[in-house]
Amino acid sequence: MNFCKLGLAVIETEAQAVFELTQRIDEHFEQACELLLACTGRVVVTGMGKSGHIGSKIAATLSSTGTPSFFMHPGEASHGDFGMITKQDTVIAISNSGSTNEIITLLPLLKRMNVPLIAMTGKPDSLLAQSATVNLDISIRQEACPLGLAPTTSTTVSLVMGDALAIALLQVRGFNENDFAMAHPGGALGRRLLLRVDDVCHRGKDLPITWENASISEALIEVTAKKLGMTCAVNSRGILTGVYTDGDIRRTLTKQLDINTTKLEDVMTAQCKTIPQGLLAAEALALMQEYRITSLVIIDDQHQPVAVVHLHDLLRAGVF
Repeated sequence: MNFCKLGLAVIETEAQAVFELTQRIDEHFEQACELLLACTGRVVVTGMGKSGHIGSKIAATLSSTGTPSFFMHPGEASHGDFGMITKQDTVIAISNSGSTNEIITLLPLLKRMNVPLIAMTGKPDSLLAQSATVNLDISIRQEACPLGLAPTTSTTVSLVMGDALAIALLQVRGFNENDFAMAHPGGALGRRLLLRVDDVCHRGKDLPITWENASISEALIEVTAKKLGMTCAVNSRGILTGVYTDGDIRRTLTKQLDINTTKLEDVMTAQCKTIPQGLLAAEALALMQEYRITSLVIIDDQHQPVAVVHLHDLLRAGVF
């Protein structure tokens, strides 16, 4: 049994069907997009069986790309869930045959409420297609299943048409990365676009600060106590003049200096990298990677240190 040959046959069948779908991005598709764009309520997606699984994914994609949507099971709709639909909503009904009983049952109710209906069917002459405000043709030549029974190619084409609708609307709405992050606050993208250094930094009593004219030994005590591998050096006005890091400590030790008499300003890194408050955590991480450093001092408008963000803080927060 040549499994690779069988697998390739499935992919080729479905790829051909998706390619043929490009010929149906026409005035009907435009009309469907306009209906969805004009919707002042929610987009309600419904479908039975495998079409229902696809519909659930389409609803999720719409919601995460700026078009509020939810999935409604057509079987449950006849037993109370139809109450989810309001006159401000628009419905997308998916049925390859266009004659799914559970969906057909809902047609008179949708008509009575005057709710716009976008049908996705493989039979343009079906009752669902004829009853819809607009029908999107998702017909196929054949299922990838050799028996012609298991929904395979038909569900793939339905999913692609749903993606086409969602992404077309995304671009027309001007939906951007920040909008996407707001809908995905728990994901990696959300953390990258929403998390700011202020959310993960060390401030107040946890902020390591040493006077620039203090001794190295005093600076070492502060570095050890705050456990960030560094301390900020400030002048008499509290203005940042440098940092003293683990690397500076190693360089100090090689010079065999007297740590009790040598001043911090003589061994600190004066030209240190700083960032403003409110900077995106991802931008802070990029700076650390660019300059090969593990911490950044956050300063205010007077160039006074207000916090420190460490590489480990960003990694723990999932910023990478």
